[in-house]
Amino acid sequence: MTAAAVMQPASPVRLLAGLGRADRPVSYHDHIGRFGVLPPRRSEQADFGLIELVERSGLLGRGGAGFPTGRKLRAVATGDRRPVLIANGMEGEPVARKDALLLSRVPHLVLDGIVLAARAIGATDGYLCVYGGSPFLPALNHALAQRDQAADGVRIGIEEVPHRYVSSEKSALVNWLEGGAAVPRFSPPSPRERGVDGRPTLIQNVETLAHLAQIARRGPDWFRSVGDRAEPGSLLVTVAGAVARPGVLEVASGTPIGAVLRQAGADPRTLSAVLVGGYFGGWLQVDEALPVPLSHAGLRSVGLGLGAGILVALPAGACGLAETARVAWYLAGESAGQCGPCRNGLPAIAGALSAVAAGQPGSAGAIAAIERWSSLVDGRGACRMPDGAVRFVGSAWRAFATDVARHTRWGPCDGVHHPPVLPVPDPGR
Repeated sequence: MTAAAVMQPASPVRLLAGLGRADRPVSYHDHIGRFGVLPPRRSEQADFGLIELVERSGLLGRGGAGFPTGRKLRAVATGDRRPVLIANGMEGEPVARKDALLLSRVPHLVLDGIVLAARAIGATDGYLCVYGGSPFLPALNHALAQRDQAADGVRIGIEEVPHRYVSSEKSALVNWLEGGAAVPRFSPPSPRERGVDGRPTLIQNVETLAHLAQIARRGPDWFRSVGDRAEPGSLLVTVAGAVARPGVLEVASGTPIGAVLRQAGADPRTLSAVLVGGYFGGWLQVDEALPVPLSHAGLRSVGLGLGAGILVALPAGACGLAETARVAWYLAGESAGQCGPCRNGLPAIAGALSAVAAGQPGSAGAIAAIERWSSLVDGRGACRMPDGAVRFVGSAWRAFATDVARHTRWGPCDGVHHPPVLPVPDPGR
């Protein structure tokens, strides 16, 4: 699956409209022909009128936590020092493709969002953070060079950050921009209170900023015209695994998981489970997953979150325990190694889970070890990395409970020999 694999469902499409199937970015000429040039900045003070528009739209952040965007803008804008804006295009989840799609195909929509968000909070400095060596960097730099940054009133720098899972965490980006390593900081304070150079710092996912760029032009009522009433608008979802058309879908918030999977060409009868939200998300048995709405409230009802907007369909012939064990080892290797829960707990959990997946003798003891280590790790890390890993493993324990019992008693199932479904990046990337 590539970032260019775009599917447009029958529901209203906003961010992906007009992309077609050409694997090239929308030109600046076509962008301004559709949206118009942004007006020159007239003041370096915060634009509370724009913040009010965003608040009325009900836009929630698309980076995972789903915090109200307008509330974040207002909190940073009312600080006593000039704030900084960071656009997070890191996309740390190995499955995810939505941010890469936006940056490679509609970069000017994202850049407009950066400019407008910066104006809203009264910032004059903005950073767009992407992984070093990202294939869309040349096109992104070209798009930035086409713009009149003086008229925009915001200096935007593209920052290449090391390609690690934890480097996309918000405090890791602050650390990097201050000249440190791209690893999370101990918190508090939040970057909203004290971020880059001690200044209030707004960190927003690039999808959130692309939505903001349209809300500023079309208004909050337009944004609310689709989606869940409490969580309006559309959202981008990366669909992967046992589907005929993997790629990025734009759907209305609240669309049932089953409808999204079918749009991507999945046959639920051939599936055993669905991974929702990525590697900090969790597994649901397929029958449980299909009716669940893709919204924060809908997913909370089954103990999960929207995360990075990811759905992975697991075929019935694959082993969910083996898939989870591979990813658990990957997460253990990607940690910052700053605290005991990551250095000791995550490898211990991954090793015990691998023993259960392989049906090794004594795997009953491995089950007890997973439960013990999970209780010691959860909520005790320097950042949320160990919490997410424990949540992911715990969801497998529930979704594949029958497999756990079978592997422990009879040995591994045939699914352990199935080709891997969940991608795990090469450590030497």
